[in-house]
Amino acid sequence: MGRKILIVDDCIDSRMLLERLLKKAGFANIIMADSAERTFEILHIEGKEVDLILLDVIMPGMDGIEVCGQIKEIEDVKDIPVIMVTGLSNVKVLEQTFKAGASDYVTKPFNTVELHARIGSVLRLKDEMDKRKQRETELVVANEKLQELNDVLEQLSSLDGLTGIPNRRRFDNHIETEWKRALRNQTNLSLIMLDIDKFKPYNDTYGHLESDECLKKVEKILQNTVNRATDLVARYGGEEFAVVLPETSFEGVVKIAEMMRRNVEISQIPHTSSNVSDVVTISLGVATMFQGNEQITSIDSLIDCADKALYEAKNSGRNQVKYMDSHKQRKCNHEI
Repeated sequence: MGRKILIVDDCIDSRMLLERLLKKAGFANIIMADSAERTFEILHIEGKEVDLILLDVIMPGMDGIEVCGQIKEIEDVKDIPVIMVTGLSNVKVLEQTFKAGASDYVTKPFNTVELHARIGSVLRLKDEMDKRKQRETELVVANEKLQELNDVLEQLSSLDGLTGIPNRRRFDNHIETEWKRALRNQTNLSLIMLDIDKFKPYNDTYGHLESDECLKKVEKILQNTVNRATDLVARYGGEEFAVVLPETSFEGVVKIAEMMRRNVEISQIPHTSSNVSDVVTISLGVATMFQGNEQITSIDSLIDCADKALYEAKNSGRNQVKYMDSHKQRKCNHEI
């Protein structure tokens, strides 16, 4: 269909002359307007298809400079190049045309060579601008797709490949975030460290595939025991899990840990090679950071307290919850 050029001139003779010259130069798709109003009507309907506007400066009512200025304020058509057509050689008028957003100008009477040259130059510039915008659009789309891919990869890199729950990396980030929040809001932050009892003998007896299924079953039980969006169950490593519980008191985390222990035990996952029980059990250590606690003053000390409590639970016969009695600032060996 070729280039679409809009000629705007209130003088029919000028419009017809321009149309004839343009068609002679190979531009067959010509539309014409005789006023500012008609110009905006055309642009409203066909604006996105117009490649160039030849706009007369002197017109009744709204002159060409005003029309050009308004075109450049309309988002859908502001990038259409405008060549002003003028019989005036006044420098001030030409300055006004460029200030209004015109790309170039031609003077009356028309010099055919000059007219073709200026139109060709403006259209080539438009082509380059269109290509650049297309490349920018493609780049934006590519960046968005890359960001989406990075988000997916980031999410995958934060999940355990076997169980699908957060991994150690995600745990580290989450507990740091919640630690800062707890300090800022002066709230508690509790942590459970837990281990599947006698998991190596389980693996030796039932094999890797069944051991993987056992990990998945325990993970689901743990997940089902907590239900707040801010609670995090993570695979800490091997058969060890960690549970972060923001805004949870010392008494509250002890109860949740005991619920986890009991829920795993009553799930009756067979474990014939365990000297603790004939079903799979877990040992748990808990710790709580609260305001004024001089024993737990950092993330490392919170993890260390929960880890030591877990060790105590395993050392005391397993299948139990142990905790650091932070209120008394000493280790207790209470079985819940």
